[in-house]
Amino acid sequence: MAEILTHSQIWAALDALGERYGLTASGLARKAGLDPTTFNRSKRQTADGRLRWPSTESIAKVLQATGASLDDFMTLVMAKGQRPPRGGRPLIGLAQAGVGGFFDDAGFATGTGWDEIDVFADADEHSYALEISGDSMAPLYRDGDIVIVSPAAPVRRGDRVVVKTTAGEVIAKELKRQTARTVELKSFNPAYPDRVLPREEVSWIARILWASQ
Repeated sequence: MAEILTHSQIWAALDALGERYGLTASGLARKAGLDPTTFNRSKRQTADGRLRWPSTESIAKVLQATGASLDDFMTLVMAKGQRPPRGGRPLIGLAQAGVGGFFDDAGFATGTGWDEIDVFADADEHSYALEISGDSMAPLYRDGDIVIVSPAAPVRRGDRVVVKTTAGEVIAKELKRQTARTVELKSFNPAYPDRVLPREEVSWIARILWASQ
């Protein structure tokens, strides 16, 4: 029998998602382009006690604004709104990531020289953090933002990903398409061109799970 989602689960998951990005309920609403009071606790039921649910449109806007996936949100929902545990994750700057010794051939963190960051640790055990540098990922990711990356997560069209080339370049883009011969990447910043990489020039692709902005 399918489990019925409750009002408290949905709202608690939104709260947990906001906390993941260091945002209050009003901050999360503003980031999603909504009225700042949209997610306030006072709006979650009417004066006569009837429950108010967040709209599917507002949830979709939150996911788009934060970079979280629907799977990420449903994980929080099915956890019944419990705050995910915190834990350390390896951290390096994106500019450093092209230097040898930080990753194995599959994109998993290895070697020494990593710092560590304390984040919500509901991501898989192989995830790690990269600090964005420069403006090539703006406006979605800005200089100093932290993205949590997983080389173990499945990658699909439309996912935000980090790609390392055989030449040592590490880039963050949206996966537009991949075939047996090429990997097509869409730039976040329109000032930077999209990329089409021959498959043999791609060392690994890792999915961006979420960002701390």
